[in-house]
Order: sequence, then C-alpha cells, then structure tokens
Amino acid sequence: MLAALSVFAIVCYLLASGLLARPLFTGSTTTTPAPAAGARPALAIATIAVVTHAAQLLAVHRGALDLHFFAALSLVGCVVSALTLLVNLTRPVAALGVIVFPLSALLLLADSFLAAPTAPMPMDWHIKLHVTVALLAFSVLSIAAAMAILLAIQERALRHRQLGPWLSALPPLTLTESLLFRLIAAGFVLLTLTLLTGILFVDNLFGQNLVNKTVLSIIAWLVFGALLYGRWRHGWRGRSAVNLTLIGMGMLVLAFFGSKFVLELILHRTVN
Repeated sequence: MLAALSVFAIVCYLLASGLLARPLFTGSTTTTPAPAAGARPALAIATIAVVTHAAQLLAVHRGALDLHFFAALSLVGCVVSALTLLVNLTRPVAALGVIVFPLSALLLLADSFLAAPTAPMPMDWHIKLHVTVALLAFSVLSIAAAMAILLAIQERALRHRQLGPWLSALPPLTLTESLLFRLIAAGFVLLTLTLLTGILFVDNLFGQNLVNKTVLSIIAWLVFGALLYGRWRHGWRGRSAVNLTLIGMGMLVLAFFGSKFVLELILHRTVN
C-alpha cells in the first residue's frame, strides 16, 4: 500500500512537470496574471502528487518528524512542492515546477525504495518548533534558489539573443526578479527565527555534533542578509543576486544535510 502511494505520487510529479515543460518547446505562454489554462491541469496533478506524498510521509513516519537523511529530504521535497503550488495561486510561475517536481519525485523515490527503514526520534515540543521553522526557512529559500536559476537562464538568453519559443513560456524577467527577492526576504526572516530558536532551545549549539551546522547556517544568514541590504541600498540585481542566492543556498544545504550525509551514510551514526 505504501509503495503504491509512493509510485502514484512519483508518476503524478513527473506527469505534472512534463505538462509544464511542454510550453517551453512550443512557445505557449504562461505569463497571464493567473496560471494559464495550459498550466492548470499540470498544477492540479501536482496537487494530487503533494497530497499523496504527504499521506505517504504520515503513514511511513507515523505522523512524526523523522530527521534521518532520506526521510528529511523527502519531507523537504514535499514542502517545497506545496509552497510552489501556493506561490502559483498569486504569481504565474508554473515553470518552477519543471525544476521542483522532478526533484521531489527523486527524493521520494530515494526515501521509499533506496533508504533503509527509519523511525522518528523523540523530540520535545520546543525542538519540534525549531525544526519546523528551519524546515520552512530551507524550503522557502530552496524555491528562491530555483527562481535564481530561472533568472540566470532568462538573462543569459536575452544577453546572447537566444530568443527561442521557450523564452516566451517563462515569466517576465521583472516578475521573476521581484518574486526572487520576496522569497529571499521571507526566507531570511524564517532563517533568523531558526537561529533564535536554536539559541533558546538547543543545548550546546556549538557542540561537536552541531558546530558545523550552526556555523554554516550563520554564514548563509550573513550572505542572504548582505544580499537584501545590497538590493535595498545599492539596487543589486541580475548576476550578483543569482550568485549570492546560490552561494547562500549552498551553505544551507551543507548545514542541513552535509553533516547528516557524512554521519549517517559514511560513518553510520544516527543524529538529529
């Protein structure tokens, strides 16, 4: 039953991303104020995928937060996909799904069929709060990173006059850039709350098992803070915004999953 849920969600994710990718080759536009008619079926299928993915996570991990490597990645994929759907309720950025939905399918596949079974470790409510805020921060900034990739693709195409039909299927450049900074601002606030709750609730934040995670998270916070300040004070945009966004996200990936990868998959040690 659980395997069937996983397979169904994976198929829906891939089908949705395929439908969203089709206009990139036909030149159909999705830049209307609401999701274009061609994108609505894909987003509906993606919604089914997210709901099924969430049901699979609840069933497998008993409704608790399982922070083991593959389980945490699958949870992040589900949350990022759900946030992508929410963003599309107000902004026509369905092309994001071409990046996000296949990745979510891959993460679900790994957790369901490649990873060893795991069980959630007990956590107090304040640690659950810290983890939840951190998950939201990581997910929002992940979408910002995907937007940065779209922005880089659009700017490169315009700079080199590669005006293929796929370019008209992407959101307007100004919309992509505006949404990028809104997502970064929201993610920065959530990342700030993550660090504050960590200081308040996590014992020995700079202990042996947490020092790398803490330091890398602080570096990411500084990078995103500098980007927002540069945008406000100096009007930073374009390549500078893309590079700093991807650098900050790279620090967060290392902070959230780098140490887990080494400890769980290489050293075979279980940590939260």
